[in-house]
Amino acid sequence: MPQIGDLTERLHFSPDDGRIWLDNRRMLLIDSYSMGALRIELIEAFGIETARGLLTRMGYTCGTRDAQLAMKVRSKQDDIMDLFLAGPQLHALEGIVIVEPVKLEIDVTKGKFYGEFVWRDSSEGEVHINNYGIGSEPVCWMQTGYASGYASVTMGRPILFREVQCSALGHETCRVIGKPASEWENPENDLKYFKPQPFVNKKVEEMEPVTVRKSSLPLTPKERVPDEYTPDVNALPGKEEIDSPYTEMVGVSARFSAACHMLSRVAPTNATVLFLGETGVGKEMFARTLYRISNRADAPFVAVNCAAIPENLIESELFGVEKGAFTGAVTSRPGRFELANNGTIFLDEAGTLSLASQGKLLRALQEKEIERVGSTTTKRINVRVIAATNVDLHKEVSEGRFREDLFFRLNVFPIRIPPLRERRDDIPLLMDSFLKRFIKIHMKNVTGFTSKAVEALLSYDWPGNIRELENVIERGVIMAPENGSIDLCHLFTYGEKMTSSVFRLDEEGSLRQKKGNGSERTSIEEEHIQDIASRFIGSSLSLDEMEDILVDNAMKAAGNNVSNAAKLLRITRARLDYRLKKRTEKSQG
Repeated sequence: MPQIGDLTERLHFSPDDGRIWLDNRRMLLIDSYSMGALRIELIEAFGIETARGLLTRMGYTCGTRDAQLAMKVRSKQDDIMDLFLAGPQLHALEGIVIVEPVKLEIDVTKGKFYGEFVWRDSSEGEVHINNYGIGSEPVCWMQTGYASGYASVTMGRPILFREVQCSALGHETCRVIGKPASEWENPENDLKYFKPQPFVNKKVEEMEPVTVRKSSLPLTPKERVPDEYTPDVNALPGKEEIDSPYTEMVGVSARFSAACHMLSRVAPTNATVLFLGETGVGKEMFARTLYRISNRADAPFVAVNCAAIPENLIESELFGVEKGAFTGAVTSRPGRFELANNGTIFLDEAGTLSLASQGKLLRALQEKEIERVGSTTTKRINVRVIAATNVDLHKEVSEGRFREDLFFRLNVFPIRIPPLRERRDDIPLLMDSFLKRFIKIHMKNVTGFTSKAVEALLSYDWPGNIRELENVIERGVIMAPENGSIDLCHLFTYGEKMTSSVFRLDEEGSLRQKKGNGSERTSIEEEHIQDIASRFIGSSLSLDEMEDILVDNAMKAAGNNVSNAAKLLRITRARLDYRLKKRTEKSQG
């Protein structure tokens, strides 16, 4: 195991403020008995399966956060082993478990990973045994989630750990094995615990409607609204193709999970849903998922991009037109609302509609009736409305650009989709999903990502969100050599605002872009230089004598390990070897 000083020096206690910090992260000291009490409450209240899922995802989040810290602390080192082993060291530093590596094989560029570890004195196993005794199933759920999250971020692809021995089974120690999820037999048995909802990470054609939880819910759509019009089935939109970009929901982060929980709550109802979020966050993916898990999944789904329809055509596009209604209307045709009858209509970019178009849409939502252009009769419709916008509708209403009454009609159940910079834990999963899809589409054999590429993808600010990440991964697949890996030079090639410092976490521990050309020193480096200056500047020591003092202190701190001493001095081993050899020859001569 590498030296742990670079990690322990980032742990700070401030009793006067009641705060404990690990780098920029506020930590908590909670005794294991309290964690055991929480574990009991979760198991007794929700059942063992739900409790295991909650604790596994909690551990996964902790693992991804620690992986980001490890990249910050050890990314300047070329040794991928030292970078990865920061995770086991942080796990021990946080009081969770003592980790002993048994076997560790890592090749980031080829996507190869195999890790086998022994866990001694597992805090999680201990609290479970205290409350439930020896059982028949492994119980270190948080720790397994942690290892999976940490390894997934480090590798840039989903890594799954399984506990093959556990102290709660009567074994002396716990033992875990980790490898890419695709290499496990029946990985779905474990991956289900990483899903906040059953529809996450599942193909849309495999999604099932969410079960209605209460018999007192409103009547079904067909019972509520009489079915007075059914369009020609040949005019209905078809099902999504397998290669469609809207094929599955991917994510495990806390904010993504919160949005999924809200989706699950509203799916069995007939309520209007409004998706809010920046461009590229996946609002249409959420809308299609909502349709798939609703009780209208067997009925039509019609998507309308409101921003793409000219103002003079919006009424005929939404509500249809009768023959001869205007020049060019040579036949009668149904509008989007009619095509979506008994199903779902998705109004994307609803915030771009003009005030005149908003008034026409309001009547359809309010009265559940439409009237074709050129017609004198109305038609009853039974349509669930889903809308999406990337603008602040509250601001649009206050400035008179959006009707307040329409806003209230659309804002029945708002769901905010978080931007990618707020769900960085999901980036490795998205990277792997996009990589597999574009390898298939472009028929190229790409092995994976280099460690520099992984770090860059985790550090970039993603103003274009998931859509931008998708485009960057596709570009990387195209640019990468056959049977090779995607490197940094294959990704950001079209004017993205990148600097050398953008590929590092800042000194506050946040993953964000830094300004400047990357040549400025960090505050830690400045403090280090000032410390050296205060000790040496003005002294009578020569430059050679100063270097000897630095080398001696580094060798002492590293336990006379030349490689570790070189890392402390931030020079190569060869350079330190030369310095030591030169000093030995000088003393002997």
